[in-house]
Amino acid sequence: MFIDSHAHIQDEKLIGDVPQIIDHAREAGVDNIICVGYDYESSRQAVELARRYPEVYAVIGVHPHDAKTLKKDTLAKLYELGRDPRVAAIGEMGLDFYRDLSPREVQRQAFREQIKLAKELYKPIVIHDRDAHQEVADIIKQEKAGLNGGVLHCYSGNLPLALELMKEGFYISFAGPLTYKNARKTHEVATRISLERILIETDCPYLTPEPLRGKRNEPAYVQYTAKKLAELRNKSVEEIGYITSLNTRRVFRLGD
Repeated sequence: MFIDSHAHIQDEKLIGDVPQIIDHAREAGVDNIICVGYDYESSRQAVELARRYPEVYAVIGVHPHDAKTLKKDTLAKLYELGRDPRVAAIGEMGLDFYRDLSPREVQRQAFREQIKLAKELYKPIVIHDRDAHQEVADIIKQEKAGLNGGVLHCYSGNLPLALELMKEGFYISFAGPLTYKNARKTHEVATRISLERILIETDCPYLTPEPLRGKRNEPAYVQYTAKKLAELRNKSVEEIGYITSLNTRRVFRLGD
């Protein structure tokens, strides 16, 4: 019924329990899990998990927090890793001007380099954007980043930006914050954009949805984001699961 389009099951909080986490996800109706890297090592682990578990696909790349680790040799290793058929996309890449754990200019350069990598590999991209909405949009346009499609993960921008980026070839993904009562801006975006461009995710082990906040997040809990989206769109949960899964398969070319 569901696909968790963005999870970090290789995270140290989850990696020791992966078989149980996958079983739990299966019981909750989660057919596939997209395991997303945030540096080279976590990307390599994502590919290993995707090779081991048929329901898992990998996304490889370097998070803006770790942009300072993206050297030429790292890009070369990511290129080789990206040729694996279990790799669905490149990411998560982008800009994070909230924590600034890598210098901003380094983040910008790493973002552009990974967009180029994705083009070389004919892969879609997964973007992390926090407090950097306009710069992310500018780089996307300058680099024609949506050439092979992509996803704005855990979307936190406004409606006009979402519509602008959808025109550039991007899908919009919602995570646990969609279930939070004070997420009015996110609710507006989820209510008004086309259902055919929406994905759902957990971003686990982070951003646990209501009513489980305070617990460790995992792919099975993507059902709560689906339930909130169904409520906002006046649809059944089954219909939301079907549409968002179809969208995820389309953007990541799962089964091609």
